[in-house]
Amino acid sequence: MKKKAYQVVISVTSVVVMVAFHSAILCTSPSYSFAGTSKGKLPAVTRTSAVEHSETQIKQLQDSLKITESQQPLWNNLTQVMRENAKDMDAVTKDRAERIKTMNSVEYMKFHSELTEAQLNHMKKLIPPFEALYTSMSDDQKKITDTVFRTGRHGKQKRK
Repeated sequence: MKKKAYQVVISVTSVVVMVAFHSAILCTSPSYSFAGTSKGKLPAVTRTSAVEHSETQIKQLQDSLKITESQQPLWNNLTQVMRENAKDMDAVTKDRAERIKTMNSVEYMKFHSELTEAQLNHMKKLIPPFEALYTSMSDDQKKITDTVFRTGRHGKQKRK
């Protein structure tokens, strides 16, 4: 019994770390090097919205996890929270590129604090529906889920 509880805690922790990692990728600005570049221009960075990113993640997870019919209501609850979180993050980061151009250092720190707080709130909302789905999973599904959240890889991976 303790082993199962430990596995759930480890799995939830893995999810928290993975979602935080993905959120950090979505929400941080590209880091510009202080060193000069030979061309003088930085390459253009293409950003997708949190909603677009979330939809991609949902599709990849659904393909990897092979959600059963009995798990579908739990899956729907999880994806609803993921979509709500993504919409909220898009609202927080609205006009981000323009705002950052005029921010001073203090405003920039406050903005990042706001992003971090939003990410924490999103994680708090995401954990309960994820935990409910994870608990309902077969051992094979849990193994796939653990691999996905540890490595970020979906589906079966070949070893090199």
